[in-house]
Amino acid sequence: MESTLKVQHEYNTLEKVEQFVKQESSYNCSIEYDSWDVRTDANGQMEKCALIKKSGMHGMKIHFTKENEILICHLIPSKVMNAYFGRSQKTRRNILEIIAGSIKDSLLLGSQKKAFKEMEEVLLKIAEK
Repeated sequence: MESTLKVQHEYNTLEKVEQFVKQESSYNCSIEYDSWDVRTDANGQMEKCALIKKSGMHGMKIHFTKENEILICHLIPSKVMNAYFGRSQKTRRNILEIIAGSIKDSLLLGSQKKAFKEMEEVLLKIAEK
């Protein structure tokens, strides 16, 4: 699950988005290096993202794609849990991995969508109208 939002000009940095989330919600929010997608900038340095945690299994990653435009993606904030239950990056998987992946997706999908919508509601407050 992911979504793109155009944010108001006063929220044009990760730090300002982080401050807003901390003030407007009870979610944990921090700025971390994007080790989930391993995005790098023009200098080859790992880029940062804002990470909103609702729980160990539900979180959201935020990064800027353009000026005043953020991409929000659901993820599992715990790196250990993400390794087991997150999106598989393997291009070739055996039949057991495919079956386990579809069972996992069907069991977690409802709660992940609900958590994503709840966290997205906070960010819609800073979106341009």
